[in-house]
Amino acid sequence: MTPERWQQVRQVFDAAIALHAAERSTYLDKVCAGDSELRREVESLLFSDQEAGSGFLKTPVVDLRRSLAGTGPSSSRVGRRIGAYDILEEIGHGGMGEVYRAVRADGQFTKEVAIKLVRGGLGTEFVIERFRQERQILAGLDHPNIARLLDGGSTEDGIPYLVMELVRGTPIDQYCATHGLDISSRLKLFLQVCAAVQYAHQRLVIHRDIKPGNILVTEEGVPKLLDFGIAKILDPDASSETTLSHPLTPQYASPEQIRGEPITTATDVYSLGVVLYQLLTGHSPYPRNTRTPHELARAICDLEPERPSTVILKRA
Repeated sequence: MTPERWQQVRQVFDAAIALHAAERSTYLDKVCAGDSELRREVESLLFSDQEAGSGFLKTPVVDLRRSLAGTGPSSSRVGRRIGAYDILEEIGHGGMGEVYRAVRADGQFTKEVAIKLVRGGLGTEFVIERFRQERQILAGLDHPNIARLLDGGSTEDGIPYLVMELVRGTPIDQYCATHGLDISSRLKLFLQVCAAVQYAHQRLVIHRDIKPGNILVTEEGVPKLLDFGIAKILDPDASSETTLSHPLTPQYASPEQIRGEPITTATDVYSLGVVLYQLLTGHSPYPRNTRTPHELARAICDLEPERPSTVILKRA
């Protein structure tokens, strides 16, 4: 499959997965008309998502950890050793990776870490290359507001892994709400996130998936930017992206991401703006009636959001 074809499949899948099951067939009839291969690929992804269970994607990170803690370990990797670390429990997983809490167990010193591996059953060449790229990106980043890469390697069966700083925190929007932070305090917190993004941009790294769930605030009030899984390295000599696909979180995506246009640092700046809007108003900048992918895409690309001050005054 060519990069262009994979991008097309992924875009159709992302739109279909957001629809109710009863609406998907009609949608695929329309977008896949005359292209049976495209439909088969998308339906295969939809089936795999259903088999894996899509509830995870709709569950907040904090609730997920609480749920996992209550149900006990379910992954075959729990209890195994990877490198110098013993796997204690699964704390999350997404489209490509599984994340575990682990502890150093070689007697050199004691330290809890987060270990991220390619998700079981997805050890394809494309996914492994994407994972290795994330590892290389993180190796070049050393900032107090970016989760640090501590180590890395490959398992005995050839699956690459990352050993990351274990960040115990709360998504930034939930943190601000729970602690009742005023506007000034929220801005101070947000400026630290901006500094982390600027640091990455200075090293030609674009995050591409900035959202509250990827910005955890520790108990000490320190924000940490996580998950460079779909980040890309800017190539000044290239006319297009250097990655093979670009999955995204639509509610925080920029217009150029929605349109499939070339990605620049402005993409992250736009997403930061969406996060800031939410921190200041408690609401998304897009109308509440944007329930379908088409409506959301139109709101992102064509509509001017209400000023935050207007939204706040309406609530007063």
